[in-house]
Amino acid sequence: MKNKTYRSPVRKEGFAGLGDYAAIGEGRSVALIAPDGAIDWWCEPNLDSPPLFDRILDPGIGGFFQLEPEGSYRVERRYREESNVLETLYSTESGSVRLTESLNSSLAGRLPWSELARRVEGVEGEVVLNLRLKLSTMAESRSPWVADTHHGAVFHIGDLMTMLRTSEDVTISWLCDEAVEGRLVTSPGSHSLIALLASEKEPLAVPDLAAIDDRIETSHTAWRDWVNHLSYQGLFSPHVKRSALSLKFLWYSPTGALAAAATSSLPEGFGGEKNYDYRYAWVRDACLIIKSFVYLGALEDCKAAFSWLTHTIIRHGVKLRACYTLDGSLVPEERYLPLRGYEDSQPVRVGNNARDQVQLSMYGDMLSTARLFIQAGHVLDIATSRMLGELANCCADSWRQKDSGIWELPDEQHYTHSKMACWLALDQAVAMAEGKHIEPTWVGRWERERDRIRDWIEEHCWSESRQAYLFYVGCEDRLDASLALMHHYGNSVNPERMLKTYDAIRRELGHNSAMLYRYSGVEQEESTFVACSFWLVEACASMGDTKRAEASMHEILESLCDRGNVEIFNEMFDVRTASWRGNLPQGLSHLALVCAAQALTEAKGE
Repeated sequence: MKNKTYRSPVRKEGFAGLGDYAAIGEGRSVALIAPDGAIDWWCEPNLDSPPLFDRILDPGIGGFFQLEPEGSYRVERRYREESNVLETLYSTESGSVRLTESLNSSLAGRLPWSELARRVEGVEGEVVLNLRLKLSTMAESRSPWVADTHHGAVFHIGDLMTMLRTSEDVTISWLCDEAVEGRLVTSPGSHSLIALLASEKEPLAVPDLAAIDDRIETSHTAWRDWVNHLSYQGLFSPHVKRSALSLKFLWYSPTGALAAAATSSLPEGFGGEKNYDYRYAWVRDACLIIKSFVYLGALEDCKAAFSWLTHTIIRHGVKLRACYTLDGSLVPEERYLPLRGYEDSQPVRVGNNARDQVQLSMYGDMLSTARLFIQAGHVLDIATSRMLGELANCCADSWRQKDSGIWELPDEQHYTHSKMACWLALDQAVAMAEGKHIEPTWVGRWERERDRIRDWIEEHCWSESRQAYLFYVGCEDRLDASLALMHHYGNSVNPERMLKTYDAIRRELGHNSAMLYRYSGVEQEESTFVACSFWLVEACASMGDTKRAEASMHEILESLCDRGNVEIFNEMFDVRTASWRGNLPQGLSHLALVCAAQALTEAKGE
């Protein structure tokens, strides 16, 4: 064949496309792999640790770990069926090679060290692979150095130790304090292994290469076993299972916390300032992921995540914080790193100032999640039951306040979504009290306050001229797609008004398409928000508009899938350029797909 058949992936000034990354993980950390074989992001040992590889944020000084064919090549990637083990087939003029990649675990869970395994198998002909490893300086705060040991070279980056292990057919041509270069030539049937081991503030285990290679299959078996024990049997099952596996990346096994995403500072709009650190556990995101775990039948993950959430709230008090670290501590205040930023998007952040915001909708998130947990057949302990009663009382006391809303905006307002979520919180508290799941002492007060919130919403948040619930009180004509999360309010209070609101949202925030912007006017600075699109599917299905919901679901999947990626969803999708934006894998995007599919399954009686 002619050389032009093999078109290698192209980087723009060193940046791979945000929609081009695949992910591997093991329940503690996540690595992102570009089509050209470069691992450009890996925070080690934890999701919220400083990155060992960070080229995604700065191609100049960032670290990476690359295995790339020499010359021009074609890339075909897929996850193994019902697994998070990634397989990539590289085809060149001279031959083809298969790369199988895994962050390894054991059948008993994650390993007590980090083990990134890359198996190389020759398929046809001869292929030359170039190995390049460049260690991060952690935003110029550390200077890597290498030490010789009887097992080989060990690299030190602050408190982190890492070691490159390779089979004998890999030739190392260059090794210095912060970089390694090497070469591998494959042939039909050849089998090689390249692995990176790491640990922090503890001795580094150096397992046999054969054991590392075997653990790729062990990890695959563990992933398949997890999927095979899910109980979901509904519509769109392949997409639901793939989203379930993506959500599993964000489940932090040491504590049960659920991260919002695995990355920091990837832009919602290139060159703008909306570049946030999402490597923490948001109350809202965690509650919604737990909801999807209930639908999936992922009992262990659901219970662990809900227990972590309740323990963390009890630990810090019922004045809820928007987010917490993965070990349950308070999220650090934002600071900025001296990195270029993805396609020059500044600033590059560590920490998140949303930790200090008032977000009233979290009361609805927590109490509705608790009730769903109960409805799934589980039982609350006394401490959790008491805490939920205290949350209901806090909601009853504070619902009249302005807040920053679900979108964490600096402009505090009476956001309609927040008020509806407070109504939902007290409605769920009443139901749990009547079912004797939480203390019924205050149930009369909750009922009266719930009804006051309803009356307030109907008087202040509805616009007759717009025939829709508004974004916030006094905004004249702006709309908010997050009201799709409030279909329970619509069904219980005013279905006609809520359905009219959904019509307006699709018409104006989606421009008559299924892909939605978050709220009026935001399309000038960011792309469509993936979760909102699925939320409206769930809402319409739950309110009886099944035909529209199903048509929208197909439209969304057609837009997002089959575009060369491996169904790792970012936060946003630019419909104008058919490209992805924001942090990834994004929990909200994946959980919303699961919940939309579940709602459609229930609505159609399948």
